[in-house]
Amino acid sequence: MGAKRTKARPGEGEKLRDEILRAAEALLGETGTDQALTLRAVAQRTGVSTPSVYLHFPNREALLEAVCLRVWDELAHRMRDRAGEVDDPMRSLSRCARVYARFALDHPVQYRVLLMRPSGGSSPGAVACFRHLADATAACVRAGTLRGEPEILAMGLWSAMHGCVSLLIAQPGFDWPEQPEALIDTVIRMAGLGTALASRVPRDAIPPSAELAAGLDELAGKWTASRKA
Repeated sequence: MGAKRTKARPGEGEKLRDEILRAAEALLGETGTDQALTLRAVAQRTGVSTPSVYLHFPNREALLEAVCLRVWDELAHRMRDRAGEVDDPMRSLSRCARVYARFALDHPVQYRVLLMRPSGGSSPGAVACFRHLADATAACVRAGTLRGEPEILAMGLWSAMHGCVSLLIAQPGFDWPEQPEALIDTVIRMAGLGTALASRVPRDAIPPSAELAAGLDELAGKWTASRKA
């Protein structure tokens, strides 16, 4: 239990709020579950009374969402930094997806709370994640790499990434590859290249399997030869 605090002086409210959030974040990290996060436990760790916590957060859910959203600011910075290292829009989008996946696996409790629980509306975490991917997708559409409505395309790409990391988080005992990055890379390639092709082909224009395989082999051969050259 933390040491008892003296009564806060005027102007210290924001400082106490930050201490409460840091204490809550520590509890999540130590226990690996949001079940341990209660207003009373956070109050004890911070060294204040439970009513003092209520002054900043009206209930447990408000505190839980606030502490989970703290890491989302870090995700935004990482996405911008990694995507800004390259000029090519498709590679930039790929980097955003990799940052997203790695970040989710590094913060499984926060990801589970913000994006893996039923919600009565759009959670701030979901909106923030989607916005980054949608902006990167829109750049690919402007460059002509992808075709279609950017937000619809981004929803499809986001669904692929969310499905991948959600399974890794929710089913840790499954026989996944020893290095999850191998699976993440496969999903990103499938989603990105698949979207680039699918956005150019009418839904009713998918050729028979043999013809599709031959056409894709020819395309892959051209790309490989071009890269070697």
